[in-house]
Amino acid sequence: MPIRCSTPSNACCQSCKPQARRGEHSRSAAIVHKEGTMTTIDTYLTNGAQILSTLPRQPLEHVAAILRQARHEGRRIFIFGNGGSAATAAHFTVDLLKGTRDEAKPHFKAICLNDNIPTLTALANDIGYDAVFSEPLASLAEPGDVAIAISGSGNSTNVLRAMVTAREHRLVSIGLTGFSGGRLKDLVDVAIIVPSTSMQLIEDAHLAILHAIFVDLCTS
Repeated sequence: MPIRCSTPSNACCQSCKPQARRGEHSRSAAIVHKEGTMTTIDTYLTNGAQILSTLPRQPLEHVAAILRQARHEGRRIFIFGNGGSAATAAHFTVDLLKGTRDEAKPHFKAICLNDNIPTLTALANDIGYDAVFSEPLASLAEPGDVAIAISGSGNSTNVLRAMVTAREHRLVSIGLTGFSGGRLKDLVDVAIIVPSTSMQLIEDAHLAILHAIFVDLCTS
């Protein structure tokens, strides 16, 4: 008696279905999948390269100058974001703390506000998620310090609230965003806006931008 699947569906195990001759369908399926993936990947990478090639350089150079001055004056640099932007913030913090070390120069004092999970969750639970960046800034920042916010949309409420706090405490503020800049662009001293509506391309560009700034800091 043939074995029948007790839960037939499109996701049914292949062993429950009639088997084609070896290689009959798998070869053509692999070709279609490969061609489709290559087309998507090629388009994505081409778009990403175009975005970076047309991005204005002056804001990046301005940010590098701000960070260079912050290092020289011993200012703290607070970096933060949500989700993928949180990962970018943590990555750039590592670059500043470790990658730029030169015993002949002052060290960067970089702090990633989304790295401290106990503090972040305590603030989110007791005050609200909107306060997870603004509260640490209010406690730690001094006039002349630097705040770097990373937000693909430019409209994350906790990021906007933090930049209001940064302005109140007379910090130098920098925003990396996408789309048309969101509300963030109007709250910062320097805005770097990635001209794209793709969050993935925006996040890619943000990391590339920060790497470009990092390399510049390492060579000067």
